[in-house]
Amino acid sequence: MPPQMLLIRVQTPSGQKRVQMHASERIAKLYTKIAATVELTANDFELFQKRDKSQHTKLNSNSKKTLENVGIRHGDMLYMFPHPGVILDASSEVMDTTDHYNPDLSASGASGGNNFYRSTAGASSDNVVEEDEVDTFIATLDGKIKRKRDEQLCRHGPRGKCVHCADLEPYDERYLREHDPPIKHMSFHAYTRKLTGGADRGKFAMMEDISCKIKPGCTGHLPWPEGICTKCQPSAVTLNRQPYRHVDNVMFENPKLFDRFIDYWRKSGNQRAGFLYGRYEYHDGVPLGIKATVSAIYEPPQSCTRNSIEFLEDPHAYVVDEIANKLGLRKVGWIFTDLVAEDLRLGTVKHVRNMDAHFLSSEECIMAGEFQNQNPNPCKLASDGKFGSKFVTVIVTGDSSNQIHTEAYQVSNQCMALVRDDCLIPTKDAPELGYIKESSNEQYVPDVFYMMKDSYGNEVKLLARPLPVEYLIIDVPAAFPLEPQYTFTDNKEKNFPIENRTAINEMQSFDTLVQYLQYFPSSKLLEAMSDFHFLVYVANMDMLPLKDHMNGLLAAVKDSDVGQMQDWTQSEQWATIEQLIAAHTGSSSSPTRGSFMGVPSESPAGAVGGGVSSADGSLWTCKHCTFINQPGKRECEICGLPNQ
Repeated sequence: MPPQMLLIRVQTPSGQKRVQMHASERIAKLYTKIAATVELTANDFELFQKRDKSQHTKLNSNSKKTLENVGIRHGDMLYMFPHPGVILDASSEVMDTTDHYNPDLSASGASGGNNFYRSTAGASSDNVVEEDEVDTFIATLDGKIKRKRDEQLCRHGPRGKCVHCADLEPYDERYLREHDPPIKHMSFHAYTRKLTGGADRGKFAMMEDISCKIKPGCTGHLPWPEGICTKCQPSAVTLNRQPYRHVDNVMFENPKLFDRFIDYWRKSGNQRAGFLYGRYEYHDGVPLGIKATVSAIYEPPQSCTRNSIEFLEDPHAYVVDEIANKLGLRKVGWIFTDLVAEDLRLGTVKHVRNMDAHFLSSEECIMAGEFQNQNPNPCKLASDGKFGSKFVTVIVTGDSSNQIHTEAYQVSNQCMALVRDDCLIPTKDAPELGYIKESSNEQYVPDVFYMMKDSYGNEVKLLARPLPVEYLIIDVPAAFPLEPQYTFTDNKEKNFPIENRTAINEMQSFDTLVQYLQYFPSSKLLEAMSDFHFLVYVANMDMLPLKDHMNGLLAAVKDSDVGQMQDWTQSEQWATIEQLIAAHTGSSSSPTRGSFMGVPSESPAGAVGGGVSSADGSLWTCKHCTFINQPGKRECEICGLPNQ
């Protein structure tokens, strides 16, 4: 009987290699064969059977043991670590590989490398890729779908199991199809369980994003457009409908959060966009599912019209993300309106996104792909530690009954790759169609195909010029909980203005800060500051930005801890704010020591603007529309009502 031939994978700093050897060959021969592949000598590197470089997994280069003796089997992965000072040539193409070096995924350092080599010698393979907390939690779950004993079909005792009541796998197609309502896409973790649940226990399961770029480092010919070969040419792409989704539900904590966002459209008639901040949590409505819970909507600088939204440069984007992170939140998606009024008396809107039109336009798909590429999903099954994205796209539009509702989507991982490699562009006059660019002297673009049925019912492969974007989108349910939730305090009667809304006369300024704080007695300081828009403003306000001095405040808001809040108010920075407020209102009282702006703590909060009146010639705030008027005016410039 001939000796068994083994295919062995070797992870190197320049990518994954493969060698073929007989099980009876020695370890020394393995070193020699790999050395020839990467153009080094056998003394330039070490091989390990585990990524953590533990000594008991080291393979000695002078060992006389065979591959079979040390337990190396067909398909096993070995890890190559060059000695200090040895630089591996990333352009080596000596052997046939399927996983090529990608400099965009390399770790920092002169010699390049990939994520397998970011850890130090003492790190274990389990913490090389730091997955999200929700992924770590779901990985501990059994995931099986429990079924009760069927009284009609089961013929066994109460402790027995049969085909009619045995637990199902989380990816069981029949269960997903017959679920009420049907689950169109299995969860991402159910999909990974399917990949790793076979006889090989996922030994060959590896999630790789497609690449539409020419592979770098090919030296056998002139660079494109003068030359290209089969080694560096990207393969043609056939688009498939993605069977899974990274997020299975989008939940807004409360309707008020949503209403304040669309209030911009109600007042101006212009569309609006914002970023969703919240958490990724376990979703028990889908086997091994994940939901994005939205706690706040931040509205970045933008130029809005009735038909378009243009994002402008946001100088505070980093600060907003940092504040959210310290509050236990993160950016989980983006939201925009597409509302057209139908009957102003009834408050109805037109149903513009449907089967006859489009659900997402090609331009919106490209934008969603950009955002998803900026927010990748950490994944241990991916060689570079990233695969797909949990970032969601939410649209506020009209439904079939002409009422305002939300629709949520993600774009597929294939769409993310097409956007990342600059292959997908929108069409000029058909929002439901995209277009794959043609190759030019500046860029080589592989052929992209999709499958559809022709008029005779036959499946045909078509070139994606143009491309129906329905092949790229995945719908996600979006809703509100039965019982409203509040990460931030629900200040029912008074809210701090939302940022970047000067177009509808909603302004954030020191005046509005004073008026907002004046509404609350000192005993409710924590409630006053438990507002995401308030926290973003005080972090970036021109007069005295507090972004570097807010750790105590953010910790108090996150934990709803009055004691922490009181400690933070003793800081020098807050004392300065108190002095500025007192000077602004002409009050000698301290806002945090008994009263806010002269409103006694034992009395109910006064009306908005009670500390800023026209009697002393200062600015005054209209009690009806809250507009800040100039001194000397008896009537409000906006609503025309008198100052009372």
